[in-house]
Amino acid sequence: MRDTEARHRWMAVGSALLLALSLAGGGDAKAETPPAHAEGALPSGATWVMDVPSGWNGTVLLYSHGYVAEGQPNPARNASTDAVRDAALARGYALIGSSYSRTGWAVGEAVPDQLATLEEFTRRFGAARREIAWGTSYGGLVTTALAERHGDRFDGTLALCGLQQGGVAHFNALLDTTHAVKTLIGGLDDVPLTGVPDQATATRWAGRVTEALRRAQETPEGRARVSLAAALYNLPSWPGPMVPEPAPDDYDTWEVNQHRHMVGPFFNVAYTWRAEAEARAGGNVSWNRGVDYRSLLAASSDRKEVEALYGKAGLSLRADLRALNAGARVAPEPSAVANLARTGLFRGSLRAPMLTVHTTGDGVVPIQVQNRYRRLVGDGALLGQAYVRRAGHCAFTVGEVLAALGALEARLDGRTWSLDPAALNRAARDIDPAAPAFTPAAPGPYLRPFDAPHHPDSKGGS
Repeated sequence: MRDTEARHRWMAVGSALLLALSLAGGGDAKAETPPAHAEGALPSGATWVMDVPSGWNGTVLLYSHGYVAEGQPNPARNASTDAVRDAALARGYALIGSSYSRTGWAVGEAVPDQLATLEEFTRRFGAARREIAWGTSYGGLVTTALAERHGDRFDGTLALCGLQQGGVAHFNALLDTTHAVKTLIGGLDDVPLTGVPDQATATRWAGRVTEALRRAQETPEGRARVSLAAALYNLPSWPGPMVPEPAPDDYDTWEVNQHRHMVGPFFNVAYTWRAEAEARAGGNVSWNRGVDYRSLLAASSDRKEVEALYGKAGLSLRADLRALNAGARVAPEPSAVANLARTGLFRGSLRAPMLTVHTTGDGVVPIQVQNRYRRLVGDGALLGQAYVRRAGHCAFTVGEVLAALGALEARLDGRTWSLDPAALNRAARDIDPAAPAFTPAAPGPYLRPFDAPHHPDSKGGS
């Protein structure tokens, strides 16, 4: 076993040296150099992986992967999918990334591990002409932390389907929907909203909430209340790419689709992620004391649906909103909130161009997150935003990912943002036969933001 590992290690080092020599020796040698693949570990315990193609174009892409639950395999990754990796390597990009030294809500570990991986790449292969950080989902949050706190280290960043609302806002939004289900649907008096002691309990509580949702779906009154719970998260009306997008006023189908979201992994995430975050932060990181749920619904993109279904069921929406406000008594542990905010609270302080891309039907990270981040950054010269008309979380084609990367590189070449959906679709189609779906979009407000304007004393962190 040790002999095999040593042989692989020396093969990686040998490939790296060959590439380094070819880069020093001119363009012809560079084109003839075989591709290099290297793997290793950082002092933190995180592992890393690097791929450098023959004919490297001088740009290195540092990939930040999504959330990995406790106990799950956590290999180093340098691309969102194998297909994206292969397409990017074929276009001359070097790809690198780490595992992060901890699983769960590990922004505090992920950021330094990613920076150390970039330093290791430079040590092995030399300085890149251009360094771009990119990531998907929770990795989009890590990418945003890199952009805001270490922006001078990167030429640009690409955040795909990112949790750019930050950790505190994310868990508050999950709390709001869980509070609505517990308060209005019933049968959950013994299922707490916070204070999850362990993963087994989290899974059990999530199952209880999901079962209550299944029962609620059997009556018009229950369906109306499901729609209200969904609206507090801005849950989209489109559950997945295999299901047709419903008509704008087909509220019955909207609710059926939102119910599909909620009886899927939604509450398992709500409780299992919370258990890990509470243990890491040292207490409850969420609250709804003082929240006015009437105001949240008034700002929700799903408000008309809720009003229509309550009217159809003959229920008093006003009475249910009063019940939500009356029961909003969850208070946070201030030190736990501060701990979570230290690594995942944003100011919009970009130093280099960032492009974000989001699907219109994302049931994990609602599209309204991008509205909030746009307002936070303010500077349209630095922040570009593009949207894909498709359901699903991070449901991008290879062509869409590479077209977005091309748009970012064009901006880095000194141009203004060129994010016309038709042009992006043409670029994506040239790369990948799968039908691209870039589209104009104007997301509504994110309902429960928690960022620098809401926490002015936060100093950020690494």
